[in-house]
This record gives sequence, structure tokens and C-alpha cells, in this order.
Amino acid sequence: MIKILNSPINNNTLKPYLKCVDHTVSKKEFSILIDESSELLVTSPRPKDESLGAYYKSENYISHTDSQQSLFDKIYQFVKRYSIAKKVKLVDSFFDHNSSNKTVLDVGCGTGDFLLACQKRDYNIFGVEPNEKAKTLAENKLNNLSVRAESRTKSKDKNIFSSIEELDPKQQFDCITLWHVLEHVPNLTEYISSLKKFLKPTGTLIIAVPNYKSFDAKYYGKFWAAFDLPRHLWHFSKKSISLLFETENMKVTKTIPMKFDSFYVSLLSEKYQTKKSNPFKAFFIGLKSNIKAKKSKEYSSHIYIIKNG
Repeated sequence: MIKILNSPINNNTLKPYLKCVDHTVSKKEFSILIDESSELLVTSPRPKDESLGAYYKSENYISHTDSQQSLFDKIYQFVKRYSIAKKVKLVDSFFDHNSSNKTVLDVGCGTGDFLLACQKRDYNIFGVEPNEKAKTLAENKLNNLSVRAESRTKSKDKNIFSSIEELDPKQQFDCITLWHVLEHVPNLTEYISSLKKFLKPTGTLIIAVPNYKSFDAKYYGKFWAAFDLPRHLWHFSKKSISLLFETENMKVTKTIPMKFDSFYVSLLSEKYQTKKSNPFKAFFIGLKSNIKAKKSKEYSSHIYIIKNG
């Protein structure tokens, strides 16, 4: 375990914020510390890099599977299908539709559904996925599509990598996406530097992360499922995201709410808090969170559109 005592943004001393249990794998307790000036939360102690993988070894870690067994699985997969369509539409909006060879890199591509949707739009796709099981599922989906459509021969080349370090260092992308990924990366500031390096000067970086300042986060406190310790090493606010990317001369140009997240996160948080599903109460809390966010602008999760400054 690694004890984190200072903020990666400004090296400020971190202060105690909350203690939470890992409900998914280890059942161990971890601390969340806060850098008050930047509003960044930090998980401590943090598992060593070589030990992090063990905390993802659970059938309950749904982003690495296509499971539809439980109520949570079915809701997650339903929302995922709807969200993917919205995500692709968002990416579309940043492209000149007369241009060819549009390149998309999805970091933390999971089982590949978003990349599959992009591939169907004839984007030149690349992905990064460290989990071997999820990576294999993604490769099979993309390769199966290329077999059915011989014109997409580029899909037969290797386009999913285990880490960002495996990418061609000279390659740059029109759009880089991280859908609930940035909170997982151990080397936060170095990773952001790498993202800038791989982004074309006129490209678009899309980051989606949970927001601990939302109503559902405050309501559930230590049971809030989106803390997800210790897999989530960092917990962001709007201010901390802006400050992190300002260090690389990048700017948040737009913030978009992810309204469905409050319902799914509340459903899982209810299970952690009460040991029961309580779908009706979870729906009420999720709805209340979105209603309050209309005024506060603090939704359960946000999508940040980031450009080079």
C-alpha cells in the first residue's frame, strides 16, 4: 500500500475527508483525503500498481463483462446501450463529416461496445484496455464485424492495446475518450500529459467522471457506490478537473450532465447501505439528485469537453 499525503495538483497537504469500505472485492476500509483548495479527493492508502489488478477480480465488476444475470446487470446494460448512442452522437458533433480517416482512441474501452459503434460509423478506431478478459471480448466483437464487412479491413489490424504506452508515440488522434476511466489511473498528472501528446492540436478530449459534489453522493456518504474504493484512486469536482488540465494548457470548453448515472449509482448505493435493492427509493433519490442539479449544476457524473488552449 502507498500512503498519499500531498495533492498531485499543488503539493498541498491532504486532510481527512471520509472513510469507506470496498464493497466489491476486499471489504477493506480505505480513507479519502481532500485537497481543499483544488477540491480533489484522493484515496489513501493506495494499492501498489502491481496489486491494483486484484481489486478488479470480481464478477460484480460489470464494465469488464457483458453479464445480464442480475437486476443491476440488466439495468446497467440497458443504460449502456442508450448511453453509447448518445456518446457516438457527441463524438460525431466534433467531426467535419466531409473528412476521411477520422481517428478515435477510447481509453479504458472495456468490452468494446463504444468502439464497435464507432467502427460502424467508419471511424478509424483504437482502444486501450488493461483487463485481459474485457480486452478479448472487445477484440472478438470488432473482428467479427470486420469478417461480416470485408470493406473494413483496417479492423483486422491490431487496434486494442493493453496500455497507453504501447501506442505509436508519433500517432495523434482527432478524438480521445475516457468514459469513467481517469479516476482509475495511478499516475494522474503523467497520464494527462500523455493524453495531450496523443491528441491532435485541433482534437477533442472527452472525459467522463463521477462527481462527489452531487446530491446522491452527499446523501449516501460512505455508501456512495461511485467512490468505489480502492479502484477509484481520485474523486473529482469541476474545479479539480479544470485545474488538472490547465497545467497542460488545456481548457474545459463544455460540461454535460450524465443524468442516468444518479439512478444506477443510487440503486447500488442502496444495496451497500441497507443490504437490499430498494429500487423505488433508489429511483426517488436519483430523481431528486437530478432535480437539485438543475439549480446546483452538480450532477452525479459529468462529461467534460476539453480542448488544447
